[in-house]
Amino acid sequence: MKATGIVRKMDELGRIVLPIELRNRLEIGPKDPIEIFTDGSSIILKKYQPCCILCGNTSDNVLIKEKRVCKRCIEELNLLK
Repeated sequence: MKATGIVRKMDELGRIVLPIELRNRLEIGPKDPIEIFTDGSSIILKKYQPCCILCGNTSDNVLIKEKRVCKRCIEELNLLK
């Protein structure tokens, strides 16, 4: 983990503002979904990337009955026929 030297206070509703420099560097735009993880006593924020439900790949995904599946997994499933 890399320290940024940035400290922000949480407001009464539990909100914090991510500085524009971080949002720009991580390509996080307005209304982008953010995943929240915990690791011991740490909170980790990550830009949400939808992934294939079978292998976890985040690129070349297509929706099949509301589920994301990558093209590689589709090809492998077609080979099982």
